[in-house]
Amino acid sequence: MPKLWKHCRGNKKTTRLLAALLCIVCGALPAFAHLNSPGVYDEGNAGPYKLFITVQPPTVIPGVAHVQVRTSAGDIRQIRMAPMPLTGEASKHPPAPQSMRRSEQDSNFYTGNLWIMAGGSWQIRFLVDGVQGKGELAIPLAAAPTATLKMRPALGTLLALLGVLLLFGMVGIVGAGVREAQLSPGMTAPAARQRRARWAMGATLAVLLLGVWLGGKWWNAAAAGYAKTIYKPLNMEAVLLPHNVLDLALSQPAATGRGWMRHRKTDDFILDHGHPMHLYMIREPEMDVVFHLHPKPSTPGHFQLELPSMPAGTYHLYADVVHADGFPETLVTTVKLSSIAGRALSGDDAEGHAPPLADANDRQTIFRLPDGYVMVWARPPVLKALQPYVFEFYLLDPQGRPPADMALYMGMLGHAAFLRSDGKVFAHIHPSGTASMAAMILAQRPTLGGQKAASMAMPMPTDGASGALPNRVGFPYGFPTPGKFRIFVQMKHGDTIETAAFDANVTK
Repeated sequence: MPKLWKHCRGNKKTTRLLAALLCIVCGALPAFAHLNSPGVYDEGNAGPYKLFITVQPPTVIPGVAHVQVRTSAGDIRQIRMAPMPLTGEASKHPPAPQSMRRSEQDSNFYTGNLWIMAGGSWQIRFLVDGVQGKGELAIPLAAAPTATLKMRPALGTLLALLGVLLLFGMVGIVGAGVREAQLSPGMTAPAARQRRARWAMGATLAVLLLGVWLGGKWWNAAAAGYAKTIYKPLNMEAVLLPHNVLDLALSQPAATGRGWMRHRKTDDFILDHGHPMHLYMIREPEMDVVFHLHPKPSTPGHFQLELPSMPAGTYHLYADVVHADGFPETLVTTVKLSSIAGRALSGDDAEGHAPPLADANDRQTIFRLPDGYVMVWARPPVLKALQPYVFEFYLLDPQGRPPADMALYMGMLGHAAFLRSDGKVFAHIHPSGTASMAAMILAQRPTLGGQKAASMAMPMPTDGASGALPNRVGFPYGFPTPGKFRIFVQMKHGDTIETAAFDANVTK
């Protein structure tokens, strides 16, 4: 609910080599980890200090990640940070940490920039020093180049004009040198010398134009090579087999698009919340039916799941997986289903129903569940894009009281899925934030200061002296773009998984 802090396109275009040499920038929304939701929003404890962290990953590699930290503690003297690979030998040899800058207007707000030198699974280690001693926290960061940015037309025109001016200036200098360099002051160049000057100027122009042409060829080759490094997620194809078995076939994208991920596999996934895949099936375009399911690997590159009873419709599928090196991906496809009379839901599988998106109330704060329970959203008064929030939700029993049998859902107080109405933005969020828990676990190891993992883990909140679980869950997140969003929230009491839906109109 409370605001934490504020913060803040893919082709190239050149007209001359000079312009090209000055035009390597990029920015588009990456699809890894979540779908078109690149920002990292996480909260956790660095020893006695609670940190609220936002990271905007670089869109070119090498590139700069922009980091912001807010803390509620007023007794922190210094926060330092360092980027490290999440796994492998390099993760054991951290660089020297650099200090974050404390805001002059807000002593609890820190900012900093970090160079990320290669694509893949990274972590950012935060070292906090304050009155209560020292603390440390690691946040996973998935980094990959995602696009290139077109040069602005005005800048391209300016650089092209300057390039033409430079080219003809060089031709003129050569001509003047051949024609007049050995003449005494005031003398006129003879006709023969003037002819040699014209030949020299023509030859110089030809050489320079050849250089520009070769430079353009080189640039295009370099740009094509860079394009091969642009991140593309694994392909996923859904097919309904006999006996209501859904088969999800994973495959590599075209080889020209794999780039730095050429060693990526389709069978190296690790457990995240006890499952190798978390699958959201959402009926489109109404977004009135949602299933949170957990397919299992069948053969290499394939996941299968016997579907539960489902109404007919076209379903958009979002599958979250985490590779062995901690790199998370969200794989997307669609499948059209007839009405299915399938198995009963069991285990961690759950479903939810909501009004069609066209009938949504984007000011709703109460969602009434089929069994009489109620979920309440402590909605912020204004929802803006690129602004971090902690979205708070409460579960109440039919009598309006906190349920006495609150339970963890896959080890957490709740799960949430943020989905834009066009289906092009999706993020599966946990109470700790946007990072996958599998990557978080990989990050919680002996760190820069040599602390043990247990000292860095975020404790599970309880409700007062009774030790019971609270009926409140908060999700750190920031909408990446304006638009209409639907938020699916899941909490558990006893053996029942409750699924509520809330709608939000996000402005700039």
